[in-house]
Amino acid sequence: MHFKAILFDLDGTLLNTLEDLGTAANYVLKKNGFPIHSIDDYRFFVGDGISVLMKRALPEDKRSEDIIRLCIQAYREEYRRNWKVKTMPYDGITEMLDALTSRHLKMAVLSNKPDEFTKQCVNEFFPRWTFDVVLGQRSSLPIKPDPSGAIEIARCLNISPADFIYLGDTAIDMKTATASGMFPAGATWGFRSEKELQENGARVLLKTPLEVIRLLDLE
Repeated sequence: MHFKAILFDLDGTLLNTLEDLGTAANYVLKKNGFPIHSIDDYRFFVGDGISVLMKRALPEDKRSEDIIRLCIQAYREEYRRNWKVKTMPYDGITEMLDALTSRHLKMAVLSNKPDEFTKQCVNEFFPRWTFDVVLGQRSSLPIKPDPSGAIEIARCLNISPADFIYLGDTAIDMKTATASGMFPAGATWGFRSEKELQENGARVLLKTPLEVIRLLDLE
């Protein structure tokens, strides 16, 4: 294999956003009189977009369309105010991006986070590096694990999906990579377990970001 590009998931892969995501959701729940969750619980709530996040966080008997819609709106407002209180790149991410840049790999981001927040996060935390395409959740494309977004990125860069590493930390990412024809690499420093990554198609498990470079060196 000769990789020409790398496609990153964002939350749990490049950025540790868990505390800010969970805190925003708990704020909405508490404001509306619903029980809150531990931040660690949100490892399993996030990943499928805001609608699913709020549905999972709400009590089962409070998951009506109206309540979910109101909570989504409140969540967007709260997260917009406090999206970078605790959020930080994982250790080794900046060094990995430097090494990938020196090897002239194209870099892109695909997230189920809303598009405005996805772009905001990348612009804020990674201004020194060039990401050729950054896509978040948009009404015009289905969310991951549907492969449409990954395929669109490959088309934009004029690079075959087979020439991409797809680095992500959840089953959703591994399924997206497989469905789009990219090489699924599991980021074990993220939100989910090695077992989940392996069971959903990871071809390799990486314990640190710099192991991505070793993967390239083995080509």
